[in-house]
Amino acid sequence: MVTYSEAGVDISLEEKTVKALTGELSETLNYQNIIKNEGHFAALVDFGSKAIAMSTDGVGSKILIANLMNKFDTVGIDCIAMVVNDILCVGAEPIAMVDYLAVEKPDPEVASQIGKGLNEGCKQSNIAMIGGETASLPKIIKDFDLAGTGIGIVDKDKIITGSDIKDGDVIIGISSSGVHSNGLSLARKALLEEANLKVDDPLPTDEKITVGEALLEPTIIYVKPIMDLLNNDIEVHGLGHITGGGFSNLKRLNHNMSYHINNLPETLPVFKAIQDTGIESKEMYHVFNMGIGFAVILDKEYKDAALEILNKYHKSYVIGEITEDKDNRVIINTPEETIEL
Repeated sequence: MVTYSEAGVDISLEEKTVKALTGELSETLNYQNIIKNEGHFAALVDFGSKAIAMSTDGVGSKILIANLMNKFDTVGIDCIAMVVNDILCVGAEPIAMVDYLAVEKPDPEVASQIGKGLNEGCKQSNIAMIGGETASLPKIIKDFDLAGTGIGIVDKDKIITGSDIKDGDVIIGISSSGVHSNGLSLARKALLEEANLKVDDPLPTDEKITVGEALLEPTIIYVKPIMDLLNNDIEVHGLGHITGGGFSNLKRLNHNMSYHINNLPETLPVFKAIQDTGIESKEMYHVFNMGIGFAVILDKEYKDAALEILNKYHKSYVIGEITEDKDNRVIINTPEETIEL
């Protein structure tokens, strides 16, 4: 059985490490007027009648797939997506980003391709890339690393924290394009090592695309559908970006609720190919988005109106519902088994 830990990523250790780091920084929240929103996808700074939302993230080991394919013009989209999708989760509209490109050795051609992806990501998000930093770090960086920090803005009375989530609310899932930019360490180990495939081999579960194409497929940017939803007076109680940690991300929205997932769409071919290498279902749902890249939680009376808006952009489904439960669980019912995260 292949696990994320065996692939080099220990989620439990990462959580402990984050707590160790943030534990030393918690008092800094008192230095400025911060809207405390612990554990959420984006941080909030009080700014009069509005709040500034901030988030930072990177592309991660998806860069290794780009290196194997010698194709770098989409990783910039992933960088933008991972930041702006998090900013959306507090109801904020992303407006600007800065990027950080660390390289082993400067390469203008690769930088140009990365820039094309960043440009496309900004276009899809309707944001400005207002600055950044490039650093040459031989012996520290192998090839390159790409990350970014973004800001958004939201009226303080329209901040969405998840505190309004209640028993009986429905969960709408917006489809993903594939692995997005999380879980690539496990995906690479499964397909390139366990299955002994190459990036230019056909994907076993969909021979119309190669393994590399499936893994490098850019992350969907959800700015347009979510802002459309929010601007149409749909009462939204929670927004969740399904990234590293899979569906367990939902638990961050409200710790007094449980999230019952019982109507997922058919598994995407890339996830079928990964799981066929011997990964247990619970590990799959704890690592990957499994075809749902973003979740919207709202009162069921808004369900049809929300679906009408969201389906204009990406296939969206009612995938589950909320129950009041201080155990704060995610319970996933698949045709084969029930999984608890």
